[in-house]
Amino acid sequence: MRTNEKKNDISILVKTSILLAVAFVLNHITLYRMPQGGSVTAFSMFAIFLVSYLFGPRQGILAGMAYGLLDLVINPYVVHPIQIFMDYPLAFGAIGVGGLLRENKHGMILGYLAGVLGRYAVVVISGIIFWGMYAAEGFNAVTWSFFYNMTYMLPEAVATVAILMIPSIRNLFEKFKIK
Repeated sequence: MRTNEKKNDISILVKTSILLAVAFVLNHITLYRMPQGGSVTAFSMFAIFLVSYLFGPRQGILAGMAYGLLDLVINPYVVHPIQIFMDYPLAFGAIGVGGLLRENKHGMILGYLAGVLGRYAVVVISGIIFWGMYAAEGFNAVTWSFFYNMTYMLPEAVATVAILMIPSIRNLFEKFKIK
């Protein structure tokens, strides 16, 4: 490995760490907390996605998984060992998949939505398997998980996309993107 490559790797690691710290702080600005886990936060998913958008999906998935483990240590909500893996590293790692669309014309918005959809899919499946017993009367586990998880993920996603519709906000991040 050449010296420039090492410097670049260290730079990416430092920037990733900063974005994860930002995500962690934003996650603690909770607008609404759901009774069986999940909350509407101040754009914390975007900070995780931004790693993937700037440095690629591999870096984003790993960063999301690291964030999930950190969230597990700080805010555990555990009912089963497999649920730990699904609701924390797998769900947050799925946000990094959005980086696959980073070169698309509308890659920031589409990638963010793909990452959120990836996380949503994981938590819905987890909800069906592990949280179905908490379904409200008249709901089966599938329907309950679908709506329950939407109540906290959709508001944050909509607010984030609304902000990302502002061209100057989107363009702000372009200069940091590794090609």
